[in-house]
Amino acid sequence: MEPLQCGTSPIVGFRFSLHPMTGDFIGVIKGALKETDTSNVWMHTDDVSTVIRGKQNHVFNVAKAITLHAAKTGEHVALSGTFSIGCPGDSAGDVYLEKDDVLLNNDSTKQYVSSQFALYPMNNPDYMAVIYREVDRAKERGVFNDSMHYASGIHGDIHDVFSFYEEAFTNARSEKHRHLVMTVSMSINSPSHGGA
Repeated sequence: MEPLQCGTSPIVGFRFSLHPMTGDFIGVIKGALKETDTSNVWMHTDDVSTVIRGKQNHVFNVAKAITLHAAKTGEHVALSGTFSIGCPGDSAGDVYLEKDDVLLNNDSTKQYVSSQFALYPMNNPDYMAVIYREVDRAKERGVFNDSMHYASGIHGDIHDVFSFYEEAFTNARSEKHRHLVMTVSMSINSPSHGGA
């Protein structure tokens, strides 16, 4: 068996947990999963989290759609997850890399999101320069909210936020340093947002 090489897999994965602040949390989670077209990604849900895997554009499209469908219930929803690419343990055997690039989830409903993210460019000795560059990009895009310990605040419409996250995820990798991890945490419909 050939040894696993870091960064050789084109598979993007996103493992996340969705936390609706309601007694009907099961209904919100299952409803969001049901309303989202997940046929372009490999998906598995267990008692703690859900993972989606496949081509980058489809993984981000499905992640945004699930989040948006949960948010459209009007309930306060929190999401926490990790995007990853280039993990040496990932293989192409059970994903849909042959899918075309047509996105299946196109709901354009506006939704305010307050979030935080952290980038981890694996094995890159210039990782801080990479992180600062993407924070500057967030400022240029108008989605930067705040600097903080261990993360950067990102907020705005869900479509702008996810667009920035996918762009940052693309730009934080290089041909030499292809293994990247990005964590995100989101709060939606929080009473503290004051109708933002």
